[in-house]
Amino acid sequence: MLKGLGGLGDMAGMMKKAQEMQGKMAELQEEMHNITVEGESGAGLVKATCSAKGELKGLDIDPSIFNKDEKEVVEDLILAAIKDAQSKASERAQAEMSKLTEGMGLPAGMKLPF
Repeated sequence: MLKGLGGLGDMAGMMKKAQEMQGKMAELQEEMHNITVEGESGAGLVKATCSAKGELKGLDIDPSIFNKDEKEVVEDLILAAIKDAQSKASERAQAEMSKLTEGMGLPAGMKLPF
């Protein structure tokens, strides 16, 4: 049907692929809220759970670290665990996106809006 139009036939195919990818990205965005990763600090004394979107979902603190004289240490451990979880969330999000774009012919390592 589009043979006589040169490269326009390819354009229609590209548009179709773009629409498919848009739908898959929307699904992945939803899934990212359900995928969780765990970060930790203090050899596991503080654990933070985040969604792959980086949203903090939970915090687990071993009661043995509570000592009023070490308040700053506890705060640092909490922050470190949260940062670790958020870093892992970012890595997981990129890994999931790579799976999605792998078959689309996009350059490896291309960062899409996440």
